[in-house]
Amino acid sequence: MSDIDNLRSTWLTRIADAKDESTLEDARVAALGKKGEVSLKMRELGKMTPEERQVAGPALNALKNELNSALVARKTALADAALEERLRTEWMDISAPSRPGQQGTIHPVSQVTEEVIALFADLGYSVAEGPQIESDWLNFDALNIPSHHPARAEMDTFYMKRAEGDNRPPHVLRTHTSPVQIRHMQAHGAPCRIIAPGRVYRADYDQTHTPMFHQVEGLALGRDISMANLKWTLETFFSAFFGKDVKTRFRASHFPFTEPSAEVDIQCSWENGQVKVGEGNDWLEVLGSGMVHPKVLEAGKIDPTQYQGFAFGMGIDRMAMLKYGIPDLRAFFDSDLRWLRHYGFSALTPPSVSAGV
Repeated sequence: MSDIDNLRSTWLTRIADAKDESTLEDARVAALGKKGEVSLKMRELGKMTPEERQVAGPALNALKNELNSALVARKTALADAALEERLRTEWMDISAPSRPGQQGTIHPVSQVTEEVIALFADLGYSVAEGPQIESDWLNFDALNIPSHHPARAEMDTFYMKRAEGDNRPPHVLRTHTSPVQIRHMQAHGAPCRIIAPGRVYRADYDQTHTPMFHQVEGLALGRDISMANLKWTLETFFSAFFGKDVKTRFRASHFPFTEPSAEVDIQCSWENGQVKVGEGNDWLEVLGSGMVHPKVLEAGKIDPTQYQGFAFGMGIDRMAMLKYGIPDLRAFFDSDLRWLRHYGFSALTPPSVSAGV
């Protein structure tokens, strides 16, 4: 038993004297590793008589547990000490004057979001918001998206993990801000004019796609709204947003939540790999739109025999790329200060219709 007492005294002292986690780990391996002193001692149990094992076995197990507890306690103490030192050295006096040349900038996504809000507010639209985690019903079924639609596949949509035995319909990271339209219709009815900007999520990643990006969707409901109102609204927005007369082209398309549906192209030209909006003879698709499907109105508790309206959706990140000549969407989320200083905007000049966006 004196050997065990000596081991206890030696290793408890070594553990207590460890000055960092690396030294502590060396002590753990030397004591409790496969070739550690305590481990080798436990292998000797097989050579002992049954009477000796009855005494040495429990004593060695108790020693092993005691050393493990000491290791955990010392590791926690070292981590607490490191945190205290970090807090002491990284302390900052927030009342001190800022250093010259360190002024922050507004991210292009935030800037363009505010520009879009300002322009549509001038057209009488209000801003509606909703959660980023939505029910499967609000994200798909209420928008007339059938169960076999490709957008509902796990390769395109992020589904939330459910608890074992939970048979309720799954929740998803919203793939568009259209669920906000359903929520607004259910809560406020018609008529209405809203836009719904916000983050959305899809399983895609390349130069023009990221798993998380930003969208703005619009909804206008009334008793006599038509495609002509939709066309005027978008033409007015594009001309104001890009600061020049921009020709648009509507192409027939299909979306489950609108009927009829149309994709909208804007006039552009391509020079040296860069796109210039509002000039040239080429066209670039920028958004989807159409008249709200009667089933979507019904999901929003709106009588489709009394009201009709249009909806549209566009990518805020993509609009920022087009307006400000940003070539790669992935750079939006790199947190590169040099990029932010180059493409960022002054916080002292928020966008407004009167001052120009």
